[in-house]
This record gives sequence, C-alpha cells and structure tokens, in this order.
Amino acid sequence: MKHYKRNASLLLLSLSYLLPISAASLQTETTARAPDPKQQVIDLERQAREATLKRDPEFSERTLSDDYVAITPLGQVINKSDTINARRSGQLRYDSIDVTEMVVRLYGNTAVVTARAEVRGRDLGEEFNGPYRYTRVWVKRNGRWQTVSYQATVTR
Repeated sequence: MKHYKRNASLLLLSLSYLLPISAASLQTETTARAPDPKQQVIDLERQAREATLKRDPEFSERTLSDDYVAITPLGQVINKSDTINARRSGQLRYDSIDVTEMVVRLYGNTAVVTARAEVRGRDLGEEFNGPYRYTRVWVKRNGRWQTVSYQATVTR
C-alpha cells in the first residue's frame, strides 16, 4: 500500500508539472488558430472581387456598413442601397478585374486597403476599360469586418 501511495504521489506530482505546459501549449494552439486580421481583410478583398464579377447583392448587404459611402471614378457619391440596387439591376457589369499592388494597413479595428485594378466592364451599356487605383476602408464592428468607404480613380 505504501508503494501504491508513493507511485500515486509521483504521478500526481508529474501531472502537476505537465498541466502548465499543456495549458501553455493549448493557449499557443488557440493563438496560432486565431485568424490574422490582415489575412481576413485580404480574403474579404478577394470575395469582394468575386462578388462584383458575379453581381452578388447579398455580399454587399452583408459587408457594407449602413453608413457606407463610395466615390466613383466620375466623382459620384453613392451609398449602400445604391450599390445593392446597381448589382441587382445589372446596370453595372464587370467582365474582369485584375487586382495588383494591394497593400493592407491595419490601425486597430480599421484596415485601409490600396490597390491597382485593371478593369473591363459596362455601365448602362457603355464600356469602361482600363487601369484604376482604389482605396477601401474596412472597420471591424461586433466581430465582423464591414466596408465603410471606397474610392476609385482612373489612372493612365
């Protein structure tokens, strides 16, 4: 019986040393699995591109903030409902969007994305093709990223 108690004590002592290691490794695993905010925004940019090509209004409904404001290359100011309606009506169609030179800068719960895009598409039947630069601002609210602002500029 003495031998059993001694072995049980040694086992308990051994486990007590392992518990902090296990807790630390679990914390490291959890931290390692936590999504990288920069990667989340890059993924959302990819999804935004795909949704634009597919004219997916649901993506805009989900990701544009209610106070969203965009400035088009022609200087028009549009809001969330304008954007959703344009996608639903099909007035604005993109054939291709090739994004390059993307830079994502994080400022707490805000991400500022700048990029270059070579675009081919039609707006109310008129072609618009060429190079653009854009800035999109994402803000993380209640655990999810939303676009609050967007501006595109024609470049040469």
